[in-house]
Amino acid sequence: MCRILVVDDEEEVRAALARRLEREGYVVGTAGSEAEGLTALKEAEKPFDIVITDMNMGDPNSGVHILEGAVGRDVFTEVIVLTAYGNVANAVECMKRGAFDYVEKNLPGVDVFELLILKVEQAVERRRASVKTVRRLEEFQRQQNAAD
Repeated sequence: MCRILVVDDEEEVRAALARRLEREGYVVGTAGSEAEGLTALKEAEKPFDIVITDMNMGDPNSGVHILEGAVGRDVFTEVIVLTAYGNVANAVECMKRGAFDYVEKNLPGVDVFELLILKVEQAVERRRASVKTVRRLEEFQRQQNAAD
């Protein structure tokens, strides 16, 4: 079962996104601030598969801090950064630091919830493929060690 953490300081956005993801069959945790999000990442029994975080929650770099916390806990955690005020510099910075995607909340004519569901599905597939590759490499290494 895919576990997703939604971090956003806007209660309405956080709750709506959590409801939508739960309807899609995901297990969803939420956090209302950068501090809550970092705590949730650190204290989770297992790392989250996907993290969706707002870029700016009082601090313009909140999303980057959540991204770093998520990837620092598990390099295979896929992070989608949401922003109401997108700009190219922020997007490039997030992608350089390992974000799966960067999505603007206020795209005219786009249902952002539908777009996010699509992005989550893509992120889940990428995570599965990455983990599968690592498992195959570990198995190959075990076989090599056993043969030596």
